[in-house]
Amino acid sequence: MSGVANLFDCSVVFIVALIMSLFGAFHLQELFDRTSEMTLMKQKPSGEMEIITKKGTQVKTLKVSKAQAAGKGQRLGIAYRLEDGSMVYVPEER
Repeated sequence: MSGVANLFDCSVVFIVALIMSLFGAFHLQELFDRTSEMTLMKQKPSGEMEIITKKGTQVKTLKVSKAQAAGKGQRLGIAYRLEDGSMVYVPEER
């Protein structure tokens, strides 16, 4: 019976280590920092997007559908990425 208890203890340690390594791999330590600000964006297969923002200890979620994000607009210009990685915006003349 004591062997089963040792297996349970080992499994708990393994689970805690796995959770800690996942937080480290995805850089999610900021979730527990009271002074950090971060934004996460998720998209469902239906096209609905969810934006999660965290500022300090306050967390807000916003759900946006394709219909809400769609609209009419006007083309303002063209952006180019140069070989050195910098970007240049060229406005269109009318």
